[in-house]
Amino acid sequence: MTRIPSKAEILAWIAEHPGAAAKRDIAKAFGIKGAARIDLKRVLKELEEEGAIERRRRTFRDPAKLPPVAMLTILAPDSDGDIFARPVEWQGEGPAPRVLFIPKKGDTAVGEGDRVLAKITEVTGEDHGYEGRLIRKLGTNPHRILGIFRKGAEGGRIVPIDKGADLEWMVAPGATLDAKDGELVEAEQSGPKVRMGLPRARIVERLGDPTAPRAVSLIAIHQHGIPDDFPDAAIAEADHAKPAPLGEREDLRHLPFVTIDPADARDHDDACYAHADEDPKNEGGHIVWVAIADVAHYVTPQSALDREARRRGNSTYFPDRVVPMLPERLSGDLCSLHEGIARPVLAVWMKLDAKGRKVSHRFTRAMIQSKASLNYAEVQEAQDGRPNERCAALMESVIAPLYAAYEATKTARAMRQPLDLDLPERRIDIGEDGHVKSVAFRDRLDAHRLIEEFMILANVAAAEELIRLRRPLLFRVHEEPSPEKLDALREVAEASGFTLAKGQVLQTSHLNRLLAQAEGTEFDELLNISTLRSMTQAYYHPENFGHFGLALKSYAHFTSPIRRYSDLIVHRALILGHGWGKDGLSPRDIEDLEEAATHISETERRSMAAERDTTDRYLAAYLSDRVGNEFAGRISGVTRFGCFVRLDETGADGLIPIRTIGREFFHFDANAQTLTGADTGLVIGIGQRVTVRLAEAVPVTGGLMLELLEIEGQGRPGGAQAKRGKRVIRRVGAARAKNAKFKRKTDRRR
Repeated sequence: MTRIPSKAEILAWIAEHPGAAAKRDIAKAFGIKGAARIDLKRVLKELEEEGAIERRRRTFRDPAKLPPVAMLTILAPDSDGDIFARPVEWQGEGPAPRVLFIPKKGDTAVGEGDRVLAKITEVTGEDHGYEGRLIRKLGTNPHRILGIFRKGAEGGRIVPIDKGADLEWMVAPGATLDAKDGELVEAEQSGPKVRMGLPRARIVERLGDPTAPRAVSLIAIHQHGIPDDFPDAAIAEADHAKPAPLGEREDLRHLPFVTIDPADARDHDDACYAHADEDPKNEGGHIVWVAIADVAHYVTPQSALDREARRRGNSTYFPDRVVPMLPERLSGDLCSLHEGIARPVLAVWMKLDAKGRKVSHRFTRAMIQSKASLNYAEVQEAQDGRPNERCAALMESVIAPLYAAYEATKTARAMRQPLDLDLPERRIDIGEDGHVKSVAFRDRLDAHRLIEEFMILANVAAAEELIRLRRPLLFRVHEEPSPEKLDALREVAEASGFTLAKGQVLQTSHLNRLLAQAEGTEFDELLNISTLRSMTQAYYHPENFGHFGLALKSYAHFTSPIRRYSDLIVHRALILGHGWGKDGLSPRDIEDLEEAATHISETERRSMAAERDTTDRYLAAYLSDRVGNEFAGRISGVTRFGCFVRLDETGADGLIPIRTIGREFFHFDANAQTLTGADTGLVIGIGQRVTVRLAEAVPVTGGLMLELLEIEGQGRPGGAQAKRGKRVIRRVGAARAKNAKFKRKTDRRR
């Protein structure tokens, strides 16, 4: 009788021969023939049911080890430039092992998210368990889902946290990663797309309790892929950094520079100082100094710190935390212009005439010592005649000259006519328990405008200086609106009773005149929102296409290198152009400038999306206790499926689904941005005043659902007023006429 090997013997043999583990291979190895194969099949089945091995087509393998050939998902390069990957399928206990991907010369290029079939080799004595070599590239990473896991009898489901995602995902019993019910998880699509039923997913990471304090920003960080852990090499470089010596820097420590920031600022990367110009040829003129932290001294090209800063692109700001571009040792210490401590800077001296126009400038690599770390509110209080003790000592020598120079720049600004949007900034205060304490709108003070104007002057000077030196740099580019967006803005303006000139080259002064017409009227907010939406998005580029919004021919970002990689590039360009050291722009930096511009433009948009999502979720959490309450607001957007309302009290945006507005059919006009009732003639458009009831607030998605109660002071269709025969009409004839005119114009173009 043929002896059947024990389970331990079979497992040992599979471990030694992972590439030849089919049933026939096992039978051949142990000399099993004929009817004895039935007994072998039974033992293998028991091992499979016990989880000791898993079937892969006709082979068996140890689930705690990777097979010799596996499908991998390529991860982003680490701080050392090494490419790691993770197995697409992993049934072992604990996290999936890391695989160092080793490309050969001539291999197809791979990037983050790509899927590859790779030959796997187990290694020992390394910080990774396996190495992989390309067999062939398979495609990109499957769809990713971030959601709440709901456990079921057979596996469970994932409820996505994205506001626009209403489709749940099925999770098989073996793909839950032991997630608990209600836990936040990240998953990826499993198997092919399905035509019927729910799509399938496997959980790849468990992220914890979504309702925990301060979990909101963690969701956004993970959802948008924002790096929040610094590599050990970058931390080591930061920890070993020493304060910069004076060396050949210009010594400006005798000048009374001050920093002016929000009261809760953790870092101070810009300082300023101003005084009247004593040159008799520039009567009434001013001298303004702007000094910016010399980050380039600490973050040198191709260092671990540099690679990580570039990867992040910028700092990301949430109501409860900051994900910084640089480690705390630099951002909050060595690069921060703290009061009374000597700090290295790149500084620009600017001569302004009596009308605030920059006459000349000079850059220097210097050392300063800030005389005070001030905040906007106390500086404004001091200027308004209510100085506190430390501001009183600085009034004559520092604060008054700063405001005098700022008053002059108002004249130059009025002549330049940058776009003058009035959009209040929201402030969300988080309590120590991690919950929203209050929501308000930030005061817009002259102290804010003063610093903003001086920073713009410094940024312009940096761009002009590098153009003069013929050195490469990254410009901050903002192009004028497209004709289509201008037509849409003109439609809104004319429907509101205003005019926007056409048939001429668009200038910001034309838009400012439109905004001035609407100021103080019921259409004020509508025109500001519509004008903002007509704008293109600013971006970085090595070529200079101007800055439309600021009405400037040349503009670069120079003033925030602690939180923006673009500014660090400009600093290095200035260092290279002036020969101030070996830490300037490197040949590789110059070669990769366009790629860097694209990358940091994308990271900026990523941060903006994460910040916006986090704000929405915090606002939904704040309002979740007030479901059923009534709120006043204004319609901020109109779509085919309903309209969005911005609530006056918090600035939160909620959706009124079209199915809840009335019992009639609504025609959607994309050009005029209106919904028109087929029976009542009710026209719903951007800017209208409404009263709504909060029907639903979902903190995990940030979604607010509203019910329309009144529009322009009258009840909605189907309400009490509608039953009495009343209806609300908003320029129906005018809207139709303008729509017909728009269509005629489109036909002529065709």
